[in-house]
Amino acid sequence: MATGTDTFEQQRVTAPTVRDAVVDLLRRLNMTSVFANPGSTELPLFRHFPEDFRYVLGLQEAVVVGMADGFAQATRNAAFVNLHSAAGVGNAMGNIFTAFKNRTPLVITAGQQARSILPFDPFLASREATELPKPYVKWSIEPARAEDVPHAIARAYYIAMTQPCGPVLVSVPVDDWDRPAEYLPTRTVSQQVRPDPAILEQIGNALDRSKRPAFVVGAAVDRDGAFNEVRQLAEAHNARVFTAPMSGRCSFPEDHRLFAGFLPAIREKIVHLLDGHDLVFAIGAPAFSYHVEGFGPHLPDGAELFQLTDDPQTAAWTPEGMAAIGSVRLGLLDLLARARPPTRALPPARSIARRVEPTTPLSTAFVMQTIADTKPADSIIVEEAPGARPVMQAHLPITQSEAFYTMDSGGLGYGMPAAVGVALGKPGRRVIGLMGDGSSLYSIQAIWSAAQLGLPVTFVILKNGRYAALQDFAPVFGFSSQEHVQGTDLPGLDFVSIARGLACSAVHAGSAKGLHDALDKAFSSERPTLIEVEVEDRDLHR
Repeated sequence: MATGTDTFEQQRVTAPTVRDAVVDLLRRLNMTSVFANPGSTELPLFRHFPEDFRYVLGLQEAVVVGMADGFAQATRNAAFVNLHSAAGVGNAMGNIFTAFKNRTPLVITAGQQARSILPFDPFLASREATELPKPYVKWSIEPARAEDVPHAIARAYYIAMTQPCGPVLVSVPVDDWDRPAEYLPTRTVSQQVRPDPAILEQIGNALDRSKRPAFVVGAAVDRDGAFNEVRQLAEAHNARVFTAPMSGRCSFPEDHRLFAGFLPAIREKIVHLLDGHDLVFAIGAPAFSYHVEGFGPHLPDGAELFQLTDDPQTAAWTPEGMAAIGSVRLGLLDLLARARPPTRALPPARSIARRVEPTTPLSTAFVMQTIADTKPADSIIVEEAPGARPVMQAHLPITQSEAFYTMDSGGLGYGMPAAVGVALGKPGRRVIGLMGDGSSLYSIQAIWSAAQLGLPVTFVILKNGRYAALQDFAPVFGFSSQEHVQGTDLPGLDFVSIARGLACSAVHAGSAKGLHDALDKAFSSERPTLIEVEVEDRDLHR
């Protein structure tokens, strides 16, 4: 007579395991790149690792999630992430928060101790695994049974990919991977919803009767593949187009005649810049993201607010106006299908920043201008230099869809690994990681991953020896111009040595010729290079 153990052993031989079913599912969902940092409770997943899969190692969990975020955005598909129990998820939380704000689809699995010892609070267990990542995941679960794990991961994928996209987490006990399970059927699940035609009709009518319309575009435009549609709608209405505060993507060509510039995250300044417009149409953007307390109206006198967003939560907290909820691209296509709007005059053109001359040390503006002059036409900028962003916006215009990525969250540690992930997701494209010296140090281990993968990433470190954004922002919180801001100086950093220690080529550029030569050489290399540029930053205060 067979024992219970004998029956289980026979099932292991004859039936697929949880691991078999999950690998099959990931293959069919085109998630064969595994972004991970290994731990003991995850090891059984990687036994008999499939030859058609790729394990992308990050040296710290923040790097893992940042790489996966860049890869998912670049490929427009959820990325698969494997983290180690509570400690690994904790290390990754900063970039999980950023992925949530970026609306990036990530399927995160986290290891858990064996089910049989969970009642005894074992070493490295995640005590409340589903609660740990909240509220910055769309959904989290630890399946009740081992055989439920494949279905949980499938459900997690479809939730992650449904607009607005975002990260999800599945906690998997270590002994689940070898338990019997069934292969899942192939399914098709629509992830887009068309906005209400009646609401779009009202928005279209309002656009037609407007005298001076303004568009405010956000990251969801580029995420939803609506870059060309928003340009066509702006041209049809001769509307001025502003980029929304803190937007993580380029959603309108910044050299276009109708481009009006970038809105700051300050209520009063937004109202001032939009003054004179009788209609504001926020497309794929919150209306509006604020960074400091403000007072007074949210819009200029006499202006109506309309919004097209993929996020019901954003529509819910918007303080006034009318909102259409659903796919940004589908909504724009419906607006473009309407009869041609009345002809109106072109609005005044935006003034363009003048070219700058080299100084000693180099100015941030000159560095941006030189990158703009020398970068390949199809290159991609991944930026995390918040103190230098206004200068970048003036001297390094982005003109193409999917050519710019930064964090919507404001949390540091995303940029360097995201540059690696974007390069993995866009093979053959030059990726330029434009980093501040302070922000680069949050996940600088990503350089090692770029070197090991042999990716054509050029990291440019703007070395000004301080947390520039904090020092420049201090007066808003009552600091005098002479008062020192504690904890914001960064002396003694040597990024060339750090990069070389992580197996990456590196050079210091201290002159205009040195910078030009370093960029030319880096842009022609098929391997990663780090360029450290010491900058003086009085131009950041203008």
